[in-house]
Amino acid sequence: MGMTITEKILASRAGRAEIRPGDLVSVPVDVILANDITGPLAIHEFRKIGVEKVCDPAKVILVPDHFAPNKDIKAAEQCRILRDFAREQGLTHYFEVGRMGIEHALLPEKGLVVPGDVIIGADSHTCTYGALGAFSTGIGSTDLAAAMAIGEIWFKVPESMRFEFTGTLPEWVGGKDLILNTIGRIGVDGARYRAMEFTGPALRALLMDDRFTMANMAIEAGAKSGIFHVDEFTLAYVEERATRPYRVFSSDEDAAYVETHTIDAGGLEPQVAFPHSPANVRPVSEGRGIEIEQVVIGSCTNGRLSDLRIAAGLLAGRTVHPRVRTMVIPATQEIYLQAMSEGLLRVFVEAGAAVSTPTCGPCLGGHMGVLAEGERCVATTNRNFLGRMGHPSSEIYLAGPAVAAASAVLGRIAHPGEVAA
Repeated sequence: MGMTITEKILASRAGRAEIRPGDLVSVPVDVILANDITGPLAIHEFRKIGVEKVCDPAKVILVPDHFAPNKDIKAAEQCRILRDFAREQGLTHYFEVGRMGIEHALLPEKGLVVPGDVIIGADSHTCTYGALGAFSTGIGSTDLAAAMAIGEIWFKVPESMRFEFTGTLPEWVGGKDLILNTIGRIGVDGARYRAMEFTGPALRALLMDDRFTMANMAIEAGAKSGIFHVDEFTLAYVEERATRPYRVFSSDEDAAYVETHTIDAGGLEPQVAFPHSPANVRPVSEGRGIEIEQVVIGSCTNGRLSDLRIAAGLLAGRTVHPRVRTMVIPATQEIYLQAMSEGLLRVFVEAGAAVSTPTCGPCLGGHMGVLAEGERCVATTNRNFLGRMGHPSSEIYLAGPAVAAASAVLGRIAHPGEVAA
């Protein structure tokens, strides 16, 4: 019997010809990632181990992005711990404010993650890099400390689920809509400790940005990872950026899957996840009329250049509803510069939106967009749990950039076609 792409990557790194779901394997890792929330705890545990130096200064990557730029004194202390550790250890990749970006957009952009990698990060959305045909997953800070010391980690090989998307994507439907619809079908525990493998003819039309979005939200279905097969679009993206050699894996035709789901993408309209779960997904038409007070366009899920282009296309020549605060957050400095050169930032500002330096800020209710009692927000972020973005009585509606921009203009949840018409 053949193996899936996930099993092949882990088998290769474990030095084994074959592995099966449920096997325990110890594998060397290519990237060890932490941020300003999870990094300080990992560093504290690393020091308790008694190891003086990290396994490889080029593999340990620290990105202050959650409460950075520093929102208060405590956040400043957290970021300083990262900064001091990076200097002490001589880390190759530490990204300071002004040069940093939201970690899961920054690393692919910098060519620091490539196909075939095994990537771990003390952040649940580390699964983003599966868009490149890598095995990437989030772990706890204490596990990360051990990996920083020895450069290895153990896994139980996950079962794989196959998701085949057919049909032609309708206008305004993108990667965010596909993954929201998928999570709505299987639930927040429908892929628990499994690898979600995305394939099918409908995905061939997806930009890399959309693929990152889908892999990013695999964790919202409980998955260990989300992964795409490498195609010509992936290779074009990687070849332009890769800083080291890589290896491409693919699933065998006779690979075993615990479940297979076929989804007709051609029959979808833009999707919205209603409060308070990423699985409470409905077509946007069911949300029309729900008034909102805030829109956030950004995050590691939808803060990339194509997301900003979609939003700007709907906001150009229009203004944000007077009742709605709108924040636009380019995910990296490079995206910020490109958006500036294309005139997108001018569109946002003239429409009445606020444009921020890269930060996770509002996504986790950290800063720059915390919600007051009873307020509603349409966000291109990845989670809408109770109290996630502020007051426990506030509500978050997850959507793609097109729905978010249209909603900002009309002051209510809206189909993009209502604005574009």
